[in-house]
Amino acid sequence: MSALSWLTARPVAHRGLHDAGTGIVENTPSAVDAALQAGFAIEVDLQLSADGVPMVFHDSTLDRLTTGTGPVSARTADELQALPFKATADRIMRLDDLLARVNGRVPLIIELKSEREPNTTLATLAAARIAAYGGHAALMSFDPRLLPTVRAHAPEVPRGIVAELDFSGDDWPGLNPFQRMLLGHLLHWPASRFQFVAFRVADLDALAPRIARWCGLPVLTWTVRTPDERKRAARYADQIIFEGFRP
Repeated sequence: MSALSWLTARPVAHRGLHDAGTGIVENTPSAVDAALQAGFAIEVDLQLSADGVPMVFHDSTLDRLTTGTGPVSARTADELQALPFKATADRIMRLDDLLARVNGRVPLIIELKSEREPNTTLATLAAARIAAYGGHAALMSFDPRLLPTVRAHAPEVPRGIVAELDFSGDDWPGLNPFQRMLLGHLLHWPASRFQFVAFRVADLDALAPRIARWCGLPVLTWTVRTPDERKRAARYADQIIFEGFRP
């Protein structure tokens, strides 16, 4: 059995087991608790506060989900935790809060968010905390420049790359054609040395994730929402990162 078999042993709840219709918002303590109760692995996202604390939050700005506005990185951890979400009494968690809450009961797959410049401070801090954590946890990012930092500071922490085939959309401004090709085809491996892949479900039949799987690397896929996507995932991937239903 592979040392990373735990990565693909259970379906992974995308940003926790959230359901806005019932007041459970993504990346919140309630979403984590719902996933724990159901026995799913949990995927969450990390941003860095102004005072250098890893915080569990997806967006780079506060506007969509909270009563606050502006960049997450402009507020201290205490200021972020004082902001209510729009639809729940939950507050933004610190990474330390998340680790204490889960306490090894299910695997954690944690995405490091990064902007145009690589957030190596976030990678360093998260790697140290995960290295000291007693349960199964892995770090991953769309930004391959963060993975050497994770490897240097915590080589025992599994590190993964999040990717899709086409990096030309509005979510990826400023990338030149070579950079888009490098990211979409996972050609950065000699530098990033990723140990698992999380690839967009619509692109799973691309050559890069298929080669990764042929080479024995675990391949997860995001974000699976429909029966057709679930069938596609069963053919090309080892496990799903899902939302909107319960596998």
